[in-house]
Amino acid sequence: MMQPIIKEELQPLLQRYEGQDVYIHVETTNGMYASHFNEIGLNTGTFLRNIVIRFEHANIMGDSKEGYRIGLKLAQGWVYVQGLTHYLDDQEMLIIHGINAQGQLASSLQLSMTPFNE
Repeated sequence: MMQPIIKEELQPLLQRYEGQDVYIHVETTNGMYASHFNEIGLNTGTFLRNIVIRFEHANIMGDSKEGYRIGLKLAQGWVYVQGLTHYLDDQEMLIIHGINAQGQLASSLQLSMTPFNE
């Protein structure tokens, strides 16, 4: 069951993956939500799956009111995902989602030592 993010609980879970080759899934979307409001709405999103990275450390920024941002420091850059609100640690993967006020998925960061299902 997804739990609201508490930095002190999530940080050690992220640290389990530091310094290792890990598979990530990153997704951000406003999906069809934007186009429902008017003709100006633009659907945007990002989808990356089974990308192998190695990160040096993870930073969690933000708060429960505005949502959290997680940054994964790579040797030559960063992976950032914003708007995160909940997480689930199922021991095989760490799933971190951003759920909007309507209960819809807005962002996702997932880490695993093995590839995700296609």
